Amino acid sequence: QVQLVESGGGMVQAGGSLRLSCAASGRTVSTIVMAWFRQAPGKDREFVAAISKTGGSLFYADSVKGRFTISRDNARNTVYLQMNSLKPEDTAVYYCAADITGWSVKRRPNDYNYWGQGTQVTVSS
Repeated sequence: QVQLVESGGGMVQAGGSLRLSCAASGRTVSTIVMAWFRQAPGKDREFVAAISKTGGSLFYADSVKGRFTISRDNARNTVYLQMNSLKPEDTAVYYCAADITGWSVKRRPNDYNYWGQGTQVTVSS
């Protein structure tokens, strides 16, 4: 079993920054693929970013590339999502996810086994 707890969401003006954290327990983050997804009201859950098992490969949705950065701290067993230059269209509930069975990074929600409870990010114009 893997438990994921997100934090760091909130309300910010357009152009601002937030850093989301995902604290994991039950498995070491350096042994599993970790990702961030988001879901806006009335929309499907969408891929945002992911980090490979080795940590050497990072993946981003085109809509956030150059603005968001995924990283992890193995000592804290935590994954982060640094979000800069936020836009109103980034408003959503952000979820941390873990794929404990796959070897490669995938972008579909169904490929992930464990999810956090989500944290709300609201960007005002």
